[in-house]
Amino acid sequence: MTFKHYGVLKGRVVDSRREGLPDDSPHYQIHVNAAGDFRAAVNVLSGQRRDEDGKPLKDKDRELLYVVDEDFRHPILDGLAALRDGFNPVPSKPGGLALDFVRGSLFDRNDLRTLPPDVPGKNNDLEDLVEHYTQRAMNEQDSRIYVFGDRWGPERGKRDKVFHFEPGDGIHEVHMNQGNAKEHEREDGVWQDGGLIFEFPAAGRWVAIFLAFQSQKWHTDDKTGHALPGVPAARPGGAPAAEEPDHDLRIAAALVNPVGPDQGRESVTLINTTAGDVDLTDWAIIDSVQQPQRLPAETLRAGDAIRIQVVPPVALGNRGGTITLVNKAGLKVDSVAYTADQAKDEGRTLVF
Repeated sequence: MTFKHYGVLKGRVVDSRREGLPDDSPHYQIHVNAAGDFRAAVNVLSGQRRDEDGKPLKDKDRELLYVVDEDFRHPILDGLAALRDGFNPVPSKPGGLALDFVRGSLFDRNDLRTLPPDVPGKNNDLEDLVEHYTQRAMNEQDSRIYVFGDRWGPERGKRDKVFHFEPGDGIHEVHMNQGNAKEHEREDGVWQDGGLIFEFPAAGRWVAIFLAFQSQKWHTDDKTGHALPGVPAARPGGAPAAEEPDHDLRIAAALVNPVGPDQGRESVTLINTTAGDVDLTDWAIIDSVQQPQRLPAETLRAGDAIRIQVVPPVALGNRGGTITLVNKAGLKVDSVAYTADQAKDEGRTLVF
C-alpha cells in the first residue's frame, strides 16, 4: 500500500523530546517549525513483541537497525535544497525525491547496526544518536532538517500531544516501509521509505540517518514492496555470502559524461570480487528511473573486470544519478550514487 500522504517535511528544529521507556513503541519527538508547527515522531524501538511464529521477541531483537552518513552525497540533495519550508508531497516513484532503501542507492546494507533505544550513560543509545544531530540543528540557525515519511493532520481544534501547538500536525513512519512482517505487510510499498537528513550549510555538510526494523526483509517486490520469499531479513552487518549476493560483483567505475554526445558512449565497469567465475546471463544494470539493461551472456572470471556500454533507453545522466546491479534472481548485488558535481567533467571516469 502506497502511503496517501508520503512526502518530506523541511524546516527548523526548535525543540525535541525523549519519549522514553516503558512506552510500548517509544519515539524520539522533534518539533519542527516550517511556516507552521509540526511534530516528527521517530521510532527508536519496534512495537512488535512476537515473531511470525508467535514466539516472544527479546528486547535486543526489537532494537532498530540504523546507519548514519556524516558526509551524505546523493543526487536528491539539490532537489531538497530547492524545496520550500513545510510539508512537500513527494510522488512514490523513481527519478525524483522519494527514498527507497533497496533501489535508491542511499547506503550499504552491510553498514546497518543495532542500538538500544534508551540506556543510562552518554552517546550509547539511539535516542542519544538522534539527539546529537537535532541539538546541533537547533544551535545552527541556518540548518534545516528534512524528515521523510507519512503525514498526519492538520488536526483542526486539537493540540499536539507532545509540544501542545495547535492544530496538531506532523509526520511519522520515519523508517524503512517495505519488506514488513505479516503484521505490518499492509504498509508495504516501494519509493516511500522514511529518513532524517540534516543540512548544515556552515560546514558544507549533509548528514543522513536511516532506520529499519530487524524483522524487515531486504529484498522486496518491485511493485508491492512485499518481502520476496526465501530471502533473509535486513539483519545487521549483512548475511553470510551463501545467503546474500552483496558485493559478489562491484560497480567499480562509470563514464557518465563522455566527450560529445552521451548516447552510446556511456559505460559501467564491473569487477568480479569472488574466488570463482560468474555467469552474467540474465544479470542487469538499472539506471535512476529503473530502466534495466541485460548484461552480455558471458562468464566473468574471478578478479576480472568488464566494461559494459550503456544502451538506450538506459541512461546515466549528467545531473546525478544511481546505478544498480542485480543478479539473475533479480536480487540487488551492488549500487552506487553520483552527484551532478561529480559528473561535470566531460570524459572523466568516476571511480566508486
